[in-house]
Amino acid sequence: MSISKTANRQINTLLNSNSASFNVKSVPTLDNLLERSRHDDVFVENKIVQMNDLLGMPTRKGLEQGIICGGTLVNVVSKSYGHLPNEVFFLEAERKLIDADIYYKSRSINRDNRSFAVDYILADDRYKIEVKGDQDILFPMLRFTNSYDGSNKTSGSFGMYRKVCDNGLCIAQTEIGFSVKHTGSIAEIVLPKLGELVENFMDNEFFSLKKKFDILAEARVLNVEKYIQDVNKKLSLIKYESSDKNPAPSLNARFILDVVKRETKVLNTKPNKWIVYNAFNELLHNKLQKTFDQQKQIDERLFDLILAS
Repeated sequence: MSISKTANRQINTLLNSNSASFNVKSVPTLDNLLERSRHDDVFVENKIVQMNDLLGMPTRKGLEQGIICGGTLVNVVSKSYGHLPNEVFFLEAERKLIDADIYYKSRSINRDNRSFAVDYILADDRYKIEVKGDQDILFPMLRFTNSYDGSNKTSGSFGMYRKVCDNGLCIAQTEIGFSVKHTGSIAEIVLPKLGELVENFMDNEFFSLKKKFDILAEARVLNVEKYIQDVNKKLSLIKYESSDKNPAPSLNARFILDVVKRETKVLNTKPNKWIVYNAFNELLHNKLQKTFDQQKQIDERLFDLILAS
């Protein structure tokens, strides 16, 4: 089941009935780009089982229940644990966006049927911002994460989607508060009205972040390799050298250098701190094995570090 198809008919109805609320000309470009994004199935069959029934023997306190997803036991939890299925969490988020008449596109990530993320990109042109010219375009997005194995917390937060690299920037401080109601072993989610949250975010943090993006975009980097080395030394994200005996850039370091080179060409600009930040960001989210929570924490540290450097 694809999350983007769940509300497709309802979205089309909204677009046809309220087409003046966004610039349709921008949608095909974003659609084509998002077709290349991940659209994993996050609605894999899942259930709670009793471990004594599964094992045919008693279990100690705190290990009474198991969570099965896709036919695999992914976690063992206590009898008081409230399981929150993705179909309850993510579909409620979609419903709230539809209720708020917000046009969005989605992409989804499923990591081994254990942890999941769905990004809802607010693809309405009234939310679009540009950084240093008209080629580097960003839209706000909502990221919701959930896990069945406890590797990351159930959360919702704002971020930015950058078209030129198909990346999500998880640096916004605005969280999406919600409550969880427990009904037996199954939890239910209660989300706030997302329309009001989006407007508040756009009026406040989103545009303050845009000013910071502009500052980074105007900050030239004359020696790209040295600057990347200096940032990485402070961040300790990767091993820059290939080995102790080989000082040449490692695969991860070359990845960052290649992204900087690619983006300066695509955007027809000189290397700057904004592009270096996004190169690190692309490595973090697409190459390194980090949980969703770790990605957000590192992304925030990275952005603050480059902004202050």
